[in-house]
Amino acid sequence: MPEEDIQEQIRSLSDKMEQVEASMRTMSEPYSQLMEYLAKFQKISTSYFRLLDLYQRYGEISPDLLMPGVKDEIARGIVKILFERDGQNISQITDRLKERRGTASRRIVREKLKVLKEQGVVKEKGSAKSKEYWLSEEYVRKWYELLGLGVHDRQ
Repeated sequence: MPEEDIQEQIRSLSDKMEQVEASMRTMSEPYSQLMEYLAKFQKISTSYFRLLDLYQRYGEISPDLLMPGVKDEIARGIVKILFERDGQNISQITDRLKERRGTASRRIVREKLKVLKEQGVVKEKGSAKSKEYWLSEEYVRKWYELLGLGVHDRQ
């Protein structure tokens, strides 16, 4: 009998330990969720302060910040236009540039797109007669990293 009593006590203790473990899991769940929320908040606040720093240093937050060597206003405008809406042809880009600057020519836009393509900022899609221009994924990835947002899928 004493051996059976000991085994029963061991089973009882084992059951109670399982109940304690289940209770602890239940109690710790809100804290783990809170830690996840705090981590997200920290990431958001870090990105916010990075944006404030960019604005303070450059006076604006614009995708052309990744092209500090490009002083050309037209090329910078093209990048901004493509960031707003990818997949535009030369005529569409020229029209948008005219709206912003008051003047633009297809020839100049074509030349600037060629330079941006060589720099790896823009890529072409389509045939020789019907080309559309897109920002390169590498450029977009760098932009989101600059903002502190990590890799972002735009497709």
